[in-house]
Amino acid sequence: MRLGVIGGTGLVNMDLTTRLDDRHASLIRQDDVRVETPFGSVPLRTFSLEVNGRTCELIFLQRHHNASGHGCPPHKINHRANMMAIHEANVDAVLSVCSVGAIASTFPPGKVALAEQYVDFTGVEATFHDDEAVFTSVTVPFDKDMNAKLEAILCAVQAYSEDEPMRYTYWLTQGPQFETVAEVNAIERLGGDMVGMTMPREAKLAAELDLPYAAVCISSNWAAGRDPADDAKALDHQAVSAQANDRLDPVWACILGMLE
Repeated sequence: MRLGVIGGTGLVNMDLTTRLDDRHASLIRQDDVRVETPFGSVPLRTFSLEVNGRTCELIFLQRHHNASGHGCPPHKINHRANMMAIHEANVDAVLSVCSVGAIASTFPPGKVALAEQYVDFTGVEATFHDDEAVFTSVTVPFDKDMNAKLEAILCAVQAYSEDEPMRYTYWLTQGPQFETVAEVNAIERLGGDMVGMTMPREAKLAAELDLPYAAVCISSNWAAGRDPADDAKALDHQAVSAQANDRLDPVWACILGMLE
């Protein structure tokens, strides 16, 4: 198994030293590499692991190319270079970790769930096909088998019942500004359950590359105007990132569960 993991403000680095002790897993080797693609250079960190007696590979990509998760702003990320680099690493599947603002009342801050659909009305293209017309189906944008396995893991590790809502629609906003209250209200009316600034562009490119792709979403904050305690509360990026990184246990369970 070769698993690609993409992190952002919700998973700023891949520190395995404290994560493997109780998972019947051990680190064999770790390397930092730089992949040159036709779209740009991309840093990756690769890990060889022994999990339950089997050797597997984990390839980590920080989508912002920065150890703090605050490097390249979301609207400037070179998604084509990122996705081509992870594709050229010969991964079997890609697990994306996202920090999102929650709109749905069943997705409070701290909960970790999955993307089942996305809406992208930004008008910004995300494709490898600039020179010819190639139309890729994204009717089911996220891998069904991955989502089924991840849903079971997330329900178990968070002690949710089987009827707990675990799949939501991700609404892509352009950023880097957070959304207004009016925008959040409109997004909800049009079917959005959470907001973020990156992931669907990765999902589109993964579909073009025929890469199985799933997105684990950390509810890091209520979207603008949705905080029950203060509907005028200003959003702060550092606080949002800190909340997301406090909820990584379910994310690690997903990563190691996929390798197992």
